[in-house]
Amino acid sequence: MFNRAMTVLVLIAAPIAAHAEKIAVVDMQSVFQQLPQREQVSKTLKAEFGDRVANVQKMQEELRGMLEKQQRDGALMSKSQKTEMVRKMESIKSKLQLKGKALDEDMRRRQGEEQNKLLAKVQKAINAIALKENYDLVLQRGAVIYVKPTSDISAKVVKALSKG
Repeated sequence: MFNRAMTVLVLIAAPIAAHAEKIAVVDMQSVFQQLPQREQVSKTLKAEFGDRVANVQKMQEELRGMLEKQQRDGALMSKSQKTEMVRKMESIKSKLQLKGKALDEDMRRRQGEEQNKLLAKVQKAINAIALKENYDLVLQRGAVIYVKPTSDISAKVVKALSKG
């Protein structure tokens, strides 16, 4: 009984095993780190947000200077001078927090937009390589425990994106 069941199982599994699928993996993190377009995106974002970053840094320096002056000259200041300085520092601090938070959110949003553009290009390159080399399945490297180095197409993806 057991032998007959085993024979049937082997006969059914043989055609399935004979049709092994061609599988590849891509290390997306590695691909993104090696992309030449990444540097261009960085330059674009620096140019786009450079003035706002400089403005926030200027406000930080102004606040830092006022704090140093308060510590250095605090004992020599009159009560009204101290109160005026504290109010001015609080005003700068609140403006700094608002501008800093808005800048962070805008930069994060734009960086996400640019990363999505790059992701679309990466996906297109992966699809082209998979079609060209007849891969049935392409997985992310993090989803696999072990893979032969020959099945990793990350370098091919970077090379394809480097060409344009």
